[in-house]
Amino acid sequence: MTKKFFGTDGVRGAVGVEPITPKTIVHLGWALGTVIKKHYGKGSVLVGKDTRVSGYLLESAMEAGLSSAGMDVTMLGPLPTPAIAYLTQTARANAGVVISASHNHYSDNGIKFFSPNGTKISDSIQDEIEALMTQQMSVVPSNELGKASRMDDAVGRYVEFCKGTIPRRMSFKGLKVALDCANGAAYQSAPAAFHELGADIHVINNHPNGFNINNACGSTHIEGLQALVLEKQCDVGIAFDGDADRVLMVDKNGDVVDGDQLLFVIANSLHKQGRLKGGVVGTVMSNLGMQKAFEERDVPFVRAKVGDRYVMQELKARDWVIGGESSGHIICLDKTTTGDGLVSALQVLTQVQFMAQPLHELAAKMQMYPQTMINVELSQGANAAQICELDAVINAVLDAETKLAGTGRVLLRPSGTEPVIRVMVEGQDNDRVQACCEEISAVVANQL
Repeated sequence: MTKKFFGTDGVRGAVGVEPITPKTIVHLGWALGTVIKKHYGKGSVLVGKDTRVSGYLLESAMEAGLSSAGMDVTMLGPLPTPAIAYLTQTARANAGVVISASHNHYSDNGIKFFSPNGTKISDSIQDEIEALMTQQMSVVPSNELGKASRMDDAVGRYVEFCKGTIPRRMSFKGLKVALDCANGAAYQSAPAAFHELGADIHVINNHPNGFNINNACGSTHIEGLQALVLEKQCDVGIAFDGDADRVLMVDKNGDVVDGDQLLFVIANSLHKQGRLKGGVVGTVMSNLGMQKAFEERDVPFVRAKVGDRYVMQELKARDWVIGGESSGHIICLDKTTTGDGLVSALQVLTQVQFMAQPLHELAAKMQMYPQTMINVELSQGANAAQICELDAVINAVLDAETKLAGTGRVLLRPSGTEPVIRVMVEGQDNDRVQACCEEISAVVANQL
């Protein structure tokens, strides 16, 4: 299987350079268990996964590694990433493990860790785990080995938690909702939650077989959901990614409502009600229209680097509660400890109910600036950061900024998960934005 990463955000902390193997995961489980036991004592570690076929192999390997370090293991089965964060906290576990490659192809997989309080593990603990990965395993005596058990009601516990994030008396009765579960981790919890809240639901891509996760479906391929919304005349469509920590929506007209718009809908409604704590955190990729909309409303807005860990850092540093990314990774710290697609969707629909306006009208209160992004693939051995600093590339960016004349912006960003440089241009004039993005991308490609 293709090599992925383990760590606080799925990017930092690569385990070597070889493809992930069961042996690597056993070693990783042992390293995690050894470090967690050192800091918190012997206890349990929760292990959950999404629906890709390799999860069966890797969860067994992770269980073996944790047990060899003397940690008990509670297996959760297929469950959204944020559900594992929630259960780690409420079950008083010493750590949580997620086996998932999020929105990637089924052949990829990766590992993420959660701390006892349901947040990503600290850099210092991760550093200790990485250090142990360079050492030989030493299994504890047989009388100290950990035991394994299964939490049979994990999905039900998570669904009740999600329902509890909206007002108790609120019902979605009469609301027609289309759901695309991406054949991923939300295939059980999302339909259950919306059904129990009274919505009339129409569900697609909720029959995972290990190979169809994210396959032409979910938040990265939203065309099927758009068609379903129009066919069934739904009020709203909701699309999750493979591990259900992200969400995008479709309004009743079949138009996509992205993460920036969803973040605006939640924050703007709370602001109007006088219930928004502080401001809003976006990222360097957030649409310029959102920044302008918040400025017009005197709502503080700051940009973090791309990645939920950086959004979280800004939120905590400022004691704010709402932040997110264009991809649909939205954090509502007054509701949960991490980005949660299902919780975020419920918050959007809650504001739709409060404001008594359809989603397309609430999203239209923010003017989206035309935005174009081109991914320039890197040749083998190319250094993305160095390429972005070349004179030809810098001059191309300066030339584009001159053409935008203060009505837009340019961003070059080496990807943290793919061998590409992302070239993003946005502004008021769509044709000018497209032309500038193509010109810069061509210069970048020529330097390769």
